[in-house]
Amino acid sequence: MSGRLRITLVRSIIGCTADQRRAVRTLGLHRIREAVVREDRDDLRGILRQVAHLVTVEEVAK
Repeated sequence: MSGRLRITLVRSIIGCTADQRRAVRTLGLHRIREAVVREDRDDLRGILRQVAHLVTVEEVAK
């Protein structure tokens, strides 16, 4: 895995479990439609799998 990922919050965290809220905050997301770019790593993929229903993920060229 190499490259970068653009992660966008598309759904609200209201009604989510505390673990899911913590995962979204760990990604650095605070508002709906906010996007962050992160390095593609295995631990990041695990966090994304936990909140896949709340975010969209796109690969970004370096």
